Amino acid sequence: MKFGLGVPALMLYPPVMSNWERDAKPQDISRIAKKADAVGFDYLTVPEHIVMPDEMVEIMGPRYPEGLAAAAFLAGATERVTLLNYVLVLPYRNPVVLAKQIATLDFLSNGRMTLGTASGHLEREFEILGVPYHERGAICDEYLAAIIELWTSEHPSFRGKYVQFDKIHFEPKPISKPHPPIFIGGNSKPAMRRAANVGDGWLPWLVTSDKLPDALTYIKEQPGYGDVNRPFEVVMPLALLNVEDYSHRELGKTRAPRGKEATLEQLGLFGEAGVTATLVGPPKTPDAEKYLEWFDWFAEEVMPQAGGL
Repeated sequence: MKFGLGVPALMLYPPVMSNWERDAKPQDISRIAKKADAVGFDYLTVPEHIVMPDEMVEIMGPRYPEGLAAAAFLAGATERVTLLNYVLVLPYRNPVVLAKQIATLDFLSNGRMTLGTASGHLEREFEILGVPYHERGAICDEYLAAIIELWTSEHPSFRGKYVQFDKIHFEPKPISKPHPPIFIGGNSKPAMRRAANVGDGWLPWLVTSDKLPDALTYIKEQPGYGDVNRPFEVVMPLALLNVEDYSHRELGKTRAPRGKEATLEQLGLFGEAGVTATLVGPPKTPDAEKYLEWFDWFAEEVMPQAGGL
């Protein structure tokens, strides 16, 4: 079992944030990232929204970073941990520029970038950015194909509805081969098909461990799944958000195991269901120091026993 950490204070998402995160300084974020790196976490996850519509602020919070700038900051603060966008909305970006940004980050971080991406859901955010909301699935599929072409071809060439290029050079190429891993987020059938056909992993959203095996069966039945020539990662949060899909309206408290035995039991269930990595975090804490103390407990009490799950 691999472990990821949702870096605190980058976003202020009410179901999971602690009050101290509102006033956290960059040095607090850097200290936590360095600690996660030192104790052996596999991923630091980086959220993103470009804008938050006023009507969604109470539900989703006002603060989200630009995901690649935040990943660059965290990559510079760490040495071995992988940066994972969780998630970057692909249709918002020019795919040629995005391919260059990810390739550059992967090159400079010595292969520590994973693109977690999805087609998106906030319609007003699409409108503000001038992106056709109802074409987001088709845009996402075409952009992924174009990005992979740029990352892997010596002489990239692509002609689609939304993006075209040829007779170009594209360097630096990513360190990661054949290219930085791509994890697809979402719980819809199109998202699962996208994960199977072009992804190296899946980021389930609001999928419980008892529902996961059926979803993974569906993914593995897709014609492109067999083309994946490296392990297919399934990354699940350990905490179960009790929110409504799309609206993010809280329906109840977030549920997460507490204590060593309960945590190990849940990790065991995850492993049996097909999860390969889990995103963890402490209960809400009064300050950054208590957050850092939780790392010592988790690294000493849980990680050594959970690594083989």
